[in-house]
Amino acid sequence: MYDIPTLRDVYRARRQIRPYLNPSPLRHSIGLSELLGAEVWVKHDGMLPTSAFKVRGGVNLVSQLSPSERQAGLICASTGNHGQSIAYAGRLFGVPVIVGAPAGANPLKVAAMRALGADVLLQGRDFDDARENVERLAQQHGYRYVHSGNEPLLIAGVGTHTLEIVEELPDVDVVIVPIGGGSGAAGACIVAKSVDPRIQVIGVQSSAAPAAHLSWQAGEPRTAPMQTFAEGLATRTSFALPQQILRHHLDDFLLVSDDALREAIVLMLEHTRSLTEAAGASPLAGALTIRDRLAGKRVALIQSGANITLAGLREALGV
Repeated sequence: MYDIPTLRDVYRARRQIRPYLNPSPLRHSIGLSELLGAEVWVKHDGMLPTSAFKVRGGVNLVSQLSPSERQAGLICASTGNHGQSIAYAGRLFGVPVIVGAPAGANPLKVAAMRALGADVLLQGRDFDDARENVERLAQQHGYRYVHSGNEPLLIAGVGTHTLEIVEELPDVDVVIVPIGGGSGAAGACIVAKSVDPRIQVIGVQSSAAPAAHLSWQAGEPRTAPMQTFAEGLATRTSFALPQQILRHHLDDFLLVSDDALREAIVLMLEHTRSLTEAAGASPLAGALTIRDRLAGKRVALIQSGANITLAGLREALGV
């Protein structure tokens, strides 16, 4: 069992990251409000450094490493955004970073990790292959392994996105967040349910990679095929710490098709003028499936990332 972060931990995380990261914009969208029949705000975490929410957790964790951990160096597995987060924080605090990524990882994210100074190892067909390789290397060489979900400091760090939402929009009714491994949704649950238990937190995952959803439903770990194009949602297994939190606090967990994710990418571009990767568009895709339940409510969509490739954008646009 892991130590579950508390609201106090999220406040501490905000103090840690504030010298390095400004709050991301929370913007009301007239177009999305009309589309959903609700009052819709978008939390633009794609505008943070690394263009993704995970940098919040990376800075929080790396800023608190012990001297021995810094000397050992960090290693993690990632399809891109977690790796960018740790690479960014490693560069900020002078800690060497190795990132294991699948052989077919998003080239935009791979280039960004390398530009931040990380040594990127491309191996395996998917995230879980890369993760298993990284875990072996950590054991062999004594690196400080940074799991993408089972890290209380990461979850507390990413939870600051929802802390910013409830402080700027205290009458928010619903927060909708992507779920891959579940750290972002876990952070959202910790904050929302501590501040006001009436705030609903809803997670969204691709139906082509439903491991976290199946685990949440069953109340125990499940694996599932991973066939989604949305690398931010692409895991074959669930993560223990986020699942502990989600089972107790997540109000609902939606599955959407990859086609719905592509449609949501285009709608985000059309109505918010912001580039959004598939994971970041998943809250909108999920919201569209429960439009009737959201009618008249104040809804915050967490746009978790903007790291979409030109090829991915063209595919979504059908050009």
